[in-house]
Amino acid sequence: MAMTDDMARAENVLLHTYNRFPVVFDRADGVYIYDTDGKKYLDFASGIGVFALGYNHPGYNEAIKAQLDKIIHTSNLYYNVPAIEAAQKLVYASGMDKVFFTNSGTEAVEGAIKAARKYAYLKDGRTDHEIIAMNHSFHGRSYGALSVTGNPKYQEAFKPLIGNIRFADFNDLDSVKAQMNEKTCAIILEPVQGEGGIYPADGTFLKELRAICDEKDILLIFDEIQCGMGRTGYMFASQKYGVVPDIMTCAKALGCGVPVGAFILNKKTANASLTAGDHGTTYGGNPLVCAAVSKVFDIFEEEHITEHVKEISVYFTEKLEEIVSKYDFLTGRRGEGLMQGLVIKDYAPSVVVSKALEAGLIIISAGTDVLRLLPPLVIQKEHIDEFAQKFCAVLDTIK
Repeated sequence: MAMTDDMARAENVLLHTYNRFPVVFDRADGVYIYDTDGKKYLDFASGIGVFALGYNHPGYNEAIKAQLDKIIHTSNLYYNVPAIEAAQKLVYASGMDKVFFTNSGTEAVEGAIKAARKYAYLKDGRTDHEIIAMNHSFHGRSYGALSVTGNPKYQEAFKPLIGNIRFADFNDLDSVKAQMNEKTCAIILEPVQGEGGIYPADGTFLKELRAICDEKDILLIFDEIQCGMGRTGYMFASQKYGVVPDIMTCAKALGCGVPVGAFILNKKTANASLTAGDHGTTYGGNPLVCAAVSKVFDIFEEEHITEHVKEISVYFTEKLEEIVSKYDFLTGRRGEGLMQGLVIKDYAPSVVVSKALEAGLIIISAGTDVLRLLPPLVIQKEHIDEFAQKFCAVLDTIK
């Protein structure tokens, strides 16, 4: 793919913090995206897990357009009905108590960290509390979120980060216990690690963490930004194991395209952490994005999205296992629901991702050796068959 005038203009004015692929997307519909030349792409990345409902869902679009004509922004000095309704639905779906809307997942993690430290501060008045995070985790690139991201390559140039963060091995309870002490105030993890390589948490690990946190009054924080909102076949991935955190972060498919995130607190944490003046946001919880969030929850219920994911993911994983068995350089599959990863050896994932893009298929990578697949939650069998055909054609070129 050659550099176009649009790409050249972008490189002249946009800060180069992304190594973008040489394509300019123009419009989308259903599970397909079209570039400025009219080429059609099957989207199995969903904007990195954002477009759960696909593109141009009529009910979703209508809800945003209707709110656009009413009021977009008021500030959090005042109440607005879309935020109230969206919060009610998120509280109900999560089984938790109070919501703070942000503009992104990273911001939600920042809020979760502050809530955890304030909770501990109110107990003993100390400011030396520690948080345990997981190796190979990813929580964002702002300072607090970056500090609990377990990947040194993202951190090195930006040290010193916020202090008092310890790292343990994911799915290893003994490793977590070894990092715990009287200063530990919170443990943060993704129920399915995304950027780190698509590693689902073990149910026993989550349940034992919950028990330890309850015993020691340590807050358990689940980052469900990528794995939440139906992606695994449950509204939130941790619900598969019946484990409820003290604080949960979500974003991405929460708004299905509009910039919104949230952190949600259980009653214990909400009643003894952040109060007026402790945290704020200018745009967070504005009527426009909250109208979108509210409609997303309605559509999930009306169209039985989580039930569909449970059903269609069986077919998807069967297809993926077939593909893995055909190619020696694919060494395994792991994931939950429609959050899947294929492990590749001998070739960089970027090689396959680039060739797939040329073939009209959008996939992405995770970690150092994983092809990451995050299709819209509304895909049907025919889309999976089309994916398999295109994907295998690409893999055949690199045998």
